[in-house]
Amino acid sequence: MPTVRIEYASEQGQGAANEDRVAAGMDWAFVLDGATAAPGVDSGCRHGVGWLVDRLASALAAELGAERRAPLTDVLAAAIERTRAAHGGDCDLENPDSPSSTVALVRRGEADTRSGGFSPTDVRLEYLVLADSAVIFETEDGGVAAVSDDRLDHLPGGRPYTRELVRASRNARGGFWVAGARVEAASEAVTGTVATAGGRFALMTDGCTRLVEYYGHSWEQVWLCLRKEGPHALISWVRNEERRHGVPRGKRHDDATALVGGFGAPRARPG
Repeated sequence: MPTVRIEYASEQGQGAANEDRVAAGMDWAFVLDGATAAPGVDSGCRHGVGWLVDRLASALAAELGAERRAPLTDVLAAAIERTRAAHGGDCDLENPDSPSSTVALVRRGEADTRSGGFSPTDVRLEYLVLADSAVIFETEDGGVAAVSDDRLDHLPGGRPYTRELVRASRNARGGFWVAGARVEAASEAVTGTVATAGGRFALMTDGCTRLVEYYGHSWEQVWLCLRKEGPHALISWVRNEERRHGVPRGKRHDDATALVGGFGAPRARPG
């Protein structure tokens, strides 16, 4: 039987509620980070961000657990469609400020029986990243690789962005993409397959990636903390850095979620 090891931690920031979500199964795991609307913004939706991430997390788990193994972009598209349908008919889902979420997702790859399958130290993982959460892998040669979707950092004109620019760029060509009401956002996700050491990986929301993006620490240092001390220690590290140095933008303390895990040998393809 394949082995599964998952550990995670999530801590609310300074908002009214924690809008991150995390879930894992026998061969998949994901984190979501709901996008808090700016004060005074009319989202056109009678539901809050917490409602959105709850429905999206449930829909993603159902799609990932389905008997038919679909590409990850199709999995996310189906989950967004389920969530969109749950709104009912009272929400303006064409409003660019409709509630939305980032996605960072991994799934154990299938063994290729034509090449003799995989050893326990050679496990392929599929990944999908949409918006500013991140996936980290331990590579076969012992290195660390991170995958993120940084399109929000490259909007025209540079930071600080105006509210109008962000609104016009959300789920738009040349802008950035999030999981909300537009199914086509799924096809814009960053995806791939990577060979890993023992199927080891980590997922985190941008409340944790601040360690790299704001404070100059390396992904290797982040990975070492997760592997040796666990996700609770990583979040404590983030909070200490926020208190010591402040933040260049955004909330001083954002919702922070980190998951570290590993999947054993993948399933072989039938036939």
